[in-house]
Amino acid sequence: MKIPDPAALSSIQGLIFDLDGTLVDSRLDFTAIRRELTCPDGLGVLEYIASLPEQARQAAEQIVLQHERRGAERAEWMPGARDCLQYCERRNLPTAILTRNAREVADLTLSRLGIRVDMLLAREDCPPKPAPDGLLHIANAWGLPPGNLVYVGDFIYDLQAARRAEMISCFYDPQKTGKYQAETDWHLTGFDQLTEVLATT
Repeated sequence: MKIPDPAALSSIQGLIFDLDGTLVDSRLDFTAIRRELTCPDGLGVLEYIASLPEQARQAAEQIVLQHERRGAERAEWMPGARDCLQYCERRNLPTAILTRNAREVADLTLSRLGIRVDMLLAREDCPPKPAPDGLLHIANAWGLPPGNLVYVGDFIYDLQAARRAEMISCFYDPQKTGKYQAETDWHLTGFDQLTEVLATT
């Protein structure tokens, strides 16, 4: 397990999380979504949609939204994620979610599972990751230095956004792939590890 140095850990003042694939398992089939959209390899779905003419863009947005809604309706907590958020709440550590999902879908997921965080930013609220804007907005709203915040996600865009915001980047890797070692400050395979590390700070 790769973790930041003790000085960085002791300075943590808040945590921000991705949603799908991180806090929750919505079993979204991104391969099917990309195939249905005919999205080229190497290009993000949202970035591809943004490049389309207006009529095609609207149709593509509806395809993605349908997949996301189905995902929200069957989403389940990732193991240990609820306990981790509850631990942060007891410690008075602020928590937020930054997701590339639509707000209505994120709201549905949070409502269904009873997820409590202090702030939620969805794709309507800021440029999508890997842009750092959403993370910096949260840091500013909390009045905290970005370097004292952790962003936890399961994809390269999450890590890139954290780096660009100069936050601690944490890769959540429950499948133990070992990917993105060079891009992440903190590499975890389970939320129990995250909670244990926070408890030592």
